[in-house]
Amino acid sequence: MKRYVIYKRVSTVSQGESGLGLDAQDRDIRLFLDTYSDTPYEVIAECVDVLSGKTADRPQLQEALALVRSTGAELLVAKLDRLSRKVSFIATLMDDPKMRLRVASMPHADKFQLHIYAALAEQEREFISLRTTAALAEAKARGVKLGGLRDKTMQRNAAIQANAAARAQKVAGIVIPLREAGKPLQEIADHLNSAGVPTARGGSWQPSQVKRVLDRLGA
Repeated sequence: MKRYVIYKRVSTVSQGESGLGLDAQDRDIRLFLDTYSDTPYEVIAECVDVLSGKTADRPQLQEALALVRSTGAELLVAKLDRLSRKVSFIATLMDDPKMRLRVASMPHADKFQLHIYAALAEQEREFISLRTTAALAEAKARGVKLGGLRDKTMQRNAAIQANAAARAQKVAGIVIPLREAGKPLQEIADHLNSAGVPTARGGSWQPSQVKRVLDRLGA
């Protein structure tokens, strides 16, 4: 029988309203179990941390890892960044012969693909930070007064724009050649889905999302 240890994480209690909330993670995990898991299966434990993903020193994570190593179960997470935001930590886990990892939003991904995705996600976060800093510096140079609510709003808007731009760049090598070859939006979306490339929220690509990416890339 297939056995799982489920691990979930949120950074704050109020994060339940976002796409990374516990309800969203529960949905993705249940979808994986109902659609992709071998049957019958058993969930032997569910571990939840309310802590930042920047540190590996999380009590529930350590409990989940210990259970996986001692029982031979698979560690199941909704998205890779719920496990960690550091590619070095994820790489170390995947090198552990007693550790088997499954990601609900990437049900067909093997160890190599997960490693690549973790590296890209880390690079994306670094790019977002640089873009946000640059956007704030440009605003200040234009004489925009920073500070208080306006500063927070500008930082949030800059981060949103930088995040979207970084995601577009991440798939540029796939979507631009296909578009230049005259492929329709639906076919490009199908190609991304077949390649196991998740959207920002870990879902399937739709033509409208492909169009937004192409618009951001100027293609």
